[in-house]
Amino acid sequence: MTDLRSASVAETVRLTSEGDLTPRVVVDEALDRIASLDPGLNAFSVVLAERAHEEAVALGQGRDTTGPLHGVPIAIKEEVDVAGCVTTFGGEANTTPAAADAELVARLRAAGAVIVGKTTMPEFGAYPYTEGASRGITRNPWDPTRTPGGSSGGTAAAVASGMVPVGIGGDGGGSIRIPSAMCGLFGLKPQRGRVTTAPHEHLWWALGTVGPLARTVRDAAIVYDVIKGNTDTDLYRAGPTGSFEAAALREPGRLRIGWSVKPVGVGVRPDPLHVAAVEETARLLTTLGHDVREVDPRYPDPTAAFVPQFFAGIRSEAQAVEHYDRLERRTRETYRLGSWVTPKVTQWALRASERVSARANRVFDDVDVLLTPSIAHRPPRVGVIDGRGTVASSLLAMPAIAYAALWNVAGNPAASVPCGLAPDGLPVGVQLVGPTDGEEVLLSLSAQLEQARPWPLLAGASGVTD
Repeated sequence: MTDLRSASVAETVRLTSEGDLTPRVVVDEALDRIASLDPGLNAFSVVLAERAHEEAVALGQGRDTTGPLHGVPIAIKEEVDVAGCVTTFGGEANTTPAAADAELVARLRAAGAVIVGKTTMPEFGAYPYTEGASRGITRNPWDPTRTPGGSSGGTAAAVASGMVPVGIGGDGGGSIRIPSAMCGLFGLKPQRGRVTTAPHEHLWWALGTVGPLARTVRDAAIVYDVIKGNTDTDLYRAGPTGSFEAAALREPGRLRIGWSVKPVGVGVRPDPLHVAAVEETARLLTTLGHDVREVDPRYPDPTAAFVPQFFAGIRSEAQAVEHYDRLERRTRETYRLGSWVTPKVTQWALRASERVSARANRVFDDVDVLLTPSIAHRPPRVGVIDGRGTVASSLLAMPAIAYAALWNVAGNPAASVPCGLAPDGLPVGVQLVGPTDGEEVLLSLSAQLEQARPWPLLAGASGVTD
């Protein structure tokens, strides 16, 4: 019998579509795992147990045909609207439930997914560690004394622990890739504009994207095929693409792959374990037939483009909440510190993003894919930013975003790919960056790595046994 703790999205859909299991059984088992595991991890801010059960029962009874996510339990990051739930952004400043699903949630439901709850995040996703005054501290399933990263840390903990097979996160500076690296998941930040942000025009202006964190490359691709595409309200739109699942199932061909462990910014040094992971991955890719060589990416400095958009994103979200006075102290401090970011400054930063993107993409004149560490440091102990202000928290975030944030500014797709466990018992990930609209090549290459070097799932996870 299939163990649903480790069942993939593809396997779950096969079971529910062929009648081996009903959506009710799959969803109820997921809810049981959440009830058992979440008290020790704090991955969920809201569990929709009764509603999810009812939807799963109806799903099993009401359709002659099945969708690509038939009966799959999915968790949604707090910043994404789910009808009937307060969109808290990780805090207490909103109190009115959302009247309708965000467009991507509606697409998930239409494909047969069942939303089982919403996941924790630091307020407004401002930092790459999932902890705050409102939601407390979220813990890494591999070692509960360590952070799962962020800002999609609740989603990462839910998926890595086996509570759900896949969950939705967001990435404005690494927030899909960072927790994926720390929790041993595959996390692809898509091309800017690939996934609709409706009902919002944008997510942190040019920085933010939305997408799944998954245990397999194919699972991420299946979810992307459901949620990608735009609405008339989206400020950004990606270029045309084919089936992501098909890309994950085909060989990538012989690629030119450049690798570098050089951080984008100054003052950050990568952990030797991450340097070794990149070098070992480069050797593996060579044995797989690719043209692999060390390169100097000649990174542009993204600071002048990133920082104003960061502040503008926080300020616009803070201005839209119902109860500003209920925001966390650090968030209110960040709001005040960003008062210099006027609409004119934001527009200047958006133009600067275009210049940064042009310079960053020069590396793809010579290579097809860039290989780097996902993060610079090992997963820190929990409480990284607990009680700290904006400046201290921002400095502590630097090792996490050192390789990731540039590609939010540039807009390129980038993925964190697991490459095993380190001697400390925690996962290690490497980042693959693709050219503009290059998700398909990243999915094909990541799937090839997954097959050549399968990554561990669940082993060592808190409260979960093999």
